Amino acid sequence: MTFQRARTEEQREIRRQAILDTASAMLDEMPVAAVTLNELSRRAGLAKPNVLRYFESREAELLELLDLFLRDWLTALAAALTAGVDESRPMTDRATAVSGILSGSLADRVVLCDLFGAQGSVLEHNVSVEVVARYKRASLQRLATMTALIQKYLPELGENATLFSLQTMVLAGALSAYSTPHPACRRRTGPNPNWPAST
Repeated sequence: MTFQRARTEEQREIRRQAILDTASAMLDEMPVAAVTLNELSRRAGLAKPNVLRYFESREAELLELLDLFLRDWLTALAAALTAGVDESRPMTDRATAVSGILSGSLADRVVLCDLFGAQGSVLEHNVSVEVVARYKRASLQRLATMTALIQKYLPELGENATLFSLQTMVLAGALSAYSTPHPACRRRTGPNPNWPAST
């Protein structure tokens, strides 16, 4: 697709969203490490300098996508916890239900976990202090949202709900590297129904 120059604020926002949508679609096909600015530009139908008018780097765009995916996940998680956790049950029952819902919802979000895993080592590099600071502020808000969700269903955790929430996100990123083997490994060992589709 070929774009005309965006001249109004509305057109610029449409262009910006189109670039984000393109990057999101690429992440459905390939791991974070394989997403390049050149390929993103090609798929978006823009010259690389035009993409950089909206996002200062590939990493800055992926950080924004991470925040969008995180918000979507927390919204879905709230609904799943409401439907799947009986607040009148004993703590052990509630804890089992919460952990099952958490692990299931993260297993369904391979891209989010991949972005979690790349956050510190990749996404927070090649970006300005302003971009990192904006992401960190947003991230603290998401952490507070998740903490409130966990405290609602497991009030026994008290202040430890924040640490539990943070460790859940960190662990999801760390484990994604082990649960998403390289395509060459999948070809050698055969398909596994629990692995994402090969890129």
